[in-house]
Amino acid sequence: MKFLGAVALFAPLVVALWPIPSTYSSGSTVLWIDSNVKVTYTGANDVYGGNTTSGAPLTSQIVQFAIQKTYSTIFEKNFVPWKFHPRNSDFEPSTSNKNFITSVTLEQLVADSPNVVKPLAGEVDESYTLSVTEEGAATVTANSSIGIARGLTTFTQLFFQHSNGGAYTALAPVDISDSPKFSHRGLNMDVARNYFPVADIKRTIDAAAYNKLNRFHLHVTDSQSWPLEIPALPLLASKGAYESSLTYSPADLKELQYYAAIQGVELIVEIDMPGHTASIWFGYPELISAFNIQPEWSTYAAEPPSGTLKLNSSKVDDFLDTLLNDLLPRVKPYSAYFHTGGDEVNANAYLLDETVKSDDTAVLQPLMQKFVDRNHNQVRALGLTPIVWEEMLLDWNVTLGDDVVVQTWLSDQSVANTVAKGHKALAGNYNYWYLDCGKGQWLDFTPGASAEKYWPFNDYCYPFHNWRLMYSYDPLQGVPNNSTHLVLGGEAHIWAEQTDPVNLDRMVWPRACAAAEVLWSGAKDAQGQNRSQVTASPRLSEMRERLVARGVQAEPIQMPFCLMNGTQCAL
Repeated sequence: MKFLGAVALFAPLVVALWPIPSTYSSGSTVLWIDSNVKVTYTGANDVYGGNTTSGAPLTSQIVQFAIQKTYSTIFEKNFVPWKFHPRNSDFEPSTSNKNFITSVTLEQLVADSPNVVKPLAGEVDESYTLSVTEEGAATVTANSSIGIARGLTTFTQLFFQHSNGGAYTALAPVDISDSPKFSHRGLNMDVARNYFPVADIKRTIDAAAYNKLNRFHLHVTDSQSWPLEIPALPLLASKGAYESSLTYSPADLKELQYYAAIQGVELIVEIDMPGHTASIWFGYPELISAFNIQPEWSTYAAEPPSGTLKLNSSKVDDFLDTLLNDLLPRVKPYSAYFHTGGDEVNANAYLLDETVKSDDTAVLQPLMQKFVDRNHNQVRALGLTPIVWEEMLLDWNVTLGDDVVVQTWLSDQSVANTVAKGHKALAGNYNYWYLDCGKGQWLDFTPGASAEKYWPFNDYCYPFHNWRLMYSYDPLQGVPNNSTHLVLGGEAHIWAEQTDPVNLDRMVWPRACAAAEVLWSGAKDAQGQNRSQVTASPRLSEMRERLVARGVQAEPIQMPFCLMNGTQCAL
């Protein structure tokens, strides 16, 4: 980032934008903004990001929603920044002789493409420029409606609430030019291990969009529950959900897809398979092998209950055909992708699969190849691009189509190995970007076993991954320079074994913000060094305050003493 202008000793707000823009200069002139300020949008009113029958939002709706969010953020969900100034200082500007923002002009230079809300990685230009003159003219210029939305998000971060009412910035003139480092910047949310109301998921999408994330990966089914209603297969949710009311109807899914799309966030649905599918047994037991083997469930699965789709069954083929023909047409208006899972498949489960009766890789690998090909062919036939977890490529040696995106999670080496095979990769090393790690075991242990082996009951990915660790992660670590273009980006992950609506916000935010800045701004600064925690910490603390003002119960970064006293809490 390039800074033009001086930064006072106690003025971290001068640089308090998150994620950090590519280039940014500011001054010290105070401008106020009134709710009646004139907003003008030019350039693309007649171009849409979908069509009138798809249900996807139109360009004009995307921009209008961004304007409404800007209004709400500045005038209704703002905060007084006392924490970011020395104790008892007179930090607020005078309320007399106010100079105001006189106009906000939104200039879209290029018409949106029809797939603006459901792009493949890199197909939408999210760059923007933002300027605010000392005379009060604000302008956001972009090449897409999504770029306009990103610029308005940054615009809101220039303003604070005054304790006597009103909103102001003390940073004019402002000049920003900004664009993302990675085209896939995501959050993966597991809604199967625990159920989350639609309102909680929408709040999480909203916070993700405010951090300029552009993918929301919905891990919607797993072995523990199947909450997604599939009208063509009604027993999946009616029998497989935890409770009959804890399901997502087609209308719920559409509402979530639309709410994400209108903010420039592509919602990607995952049906994990062939593993992580035990919940199918409750409605369709003939499709599942090794269901709920007790007490040795761990011989057959990563988590209880064990259970895997049979690997050589025509009934499974028919089931998947019906499932995807029902679901994928409802996904297509809002996404270019569909995630077919593929992680943690346990070969032992096929010893109990009467269609296979083997755990021999030589027997299983061709069947896995056939299984993946069947699914991916259907995904493509319905106009979508498949995503799989890394095990299908790196462990099962499945030959994947060139279009397939491989989501890695086990190591940096997984990313390097994926791109070495010529495939597009998503990063998300669990040692850095798993938000659920460090909570301890959720399994119970018998006294003898626990005393001898498992004490002090750490989970597999401990310790807790604080924001600084997440901020230090470079998705390109170990990737040769000639292959970095294959790393589309990555995702932070919130698995829900120990997360439910009560602690969701605290588990995700503001740590996921750290991943969001890495994905938007890059892990390195202009000198090629890891970005400084000393300068990031006050900016992230301010983002936390903005999230809280928006109704997100994000955890604090530091105590107010540290925020009030510059670098006194730095080592």
